Amino acid sequence: MNGPDAEEQGPPGSLTDPQAVPPERAAEAALRPKRLDEFVGQQVVRDQLSLVLDAATARERSPEHVLLSGPPGLGKTTLAMIIAAEISAPLRITSGPAIQHAGDLAAILSSLDEGEVLFIDEIHRLARPAEEMLYIAMEDFRVDVVVGKGVGATSIPLELPPFTVVGATTRAGLLPAPLRDRFGFVGHLDFYDAGELLQVVQRSAQRLEVEITADAAGEIASRSRGTPRIANRLLRRVRDWAQVRGDGNLDLIAARAALEVYEVDQRGLDRLDRSVLSALCTRFAGGPVGLSTLAVAVGEETETVETMVEPYLVREGFLLRTPRGRSAARAAWEHLGLAPPESGTETAPMLGRF
Repeated sequence: MNGPDAEEQGPPGSLTDPQAVPPERAAEAALRPKRLDEFVGQQVVRDQLSLVLDAATARERSPEHVLLSGPPGLGKTTLAMIIAAEISAPLRITSGPAIQHAGDLAAILSSLDEGEVLFIDEIHRLARPAEEMLYIAMEDFRVDVVVGKGVGATSIPLELPPFTVVGATTRAGLLPAPLRDRFGFVGHLDFYDAGELLQVVQRSAQRLEVEITADAAGEIASRSRGTPRIANRLLRRVRDWAQVRGDGNLDLIAARAALEVYEVDQRGLDRLDRSVLSALCTRFAGGPVGLSTLAVAVGEETETVETMVEPYLVREGFLLRTPRGRSAARAAWEHLGLAPPESGTETAPMLGRF
């Protein structure tokens, strides 16, 4: 697996949710590549990152700060671990939501050793005071600690040893410019193609010490929504099915049977994805329909539909987001085996609040 990293693709906790739930993390960690040359896919980012790390090693200095952006599940956390391993440096891991006050960040920064790598997941969710402290520390390797309160308060500058910040974000646009500008290297991770996911599945099967046929690996890869984390999760579920209900062989029959049990279809859509499309096509004549109305129709929160379901449906051409509301594309009707109305979806009246 190339890495954990939610904001899209499947309801929370489902097999197609790229945001790992806690019980899954240990299994995913065992599948992570340890070195850059083991990492599958993201060729451009890998080449650029390799150059940054090699240059820093040659100069015997800490690498510049690194920002990794992209959808969840593509390998941002894994790359942060690889960066630390490649330069033989300790790795400190935290996240934006865990740092609520500047004092929390000051405690972390002041305890860093020289050359250490500080990985901050969801860095766009840092509190504003912590953001301001972080970009000063990244540029000047200094934090100002305030001692006392009121008129007697005193700011004491605390020098820090050189270190490298690796930030990961699914929402790069939410980072303030002063913080974003402190990163010397910014890499954007894209969704994987079927060939790359096939390599991920085959590599993970070797790590799990199970044999899988090429067509079974291809079937899993084709239903993984371009995301290695999902591919590895589906592989583990196929392995479970083969051991419990099959003959132990991870072949095409086992792959298809297991994925049918877990309601993941040929395009990687799960139950909630199909419920959204079905409601849009059958209850609202293809739309346009307001987001809140659509969410009520499928019994989910508006935020769940907007952040966990819509992005993949839009990317795959099933759903259209227009100023008038959500509309079903022709591919949605075809996927559900329905005939689109002769009038088309664009002329339907808007239903509900956008």
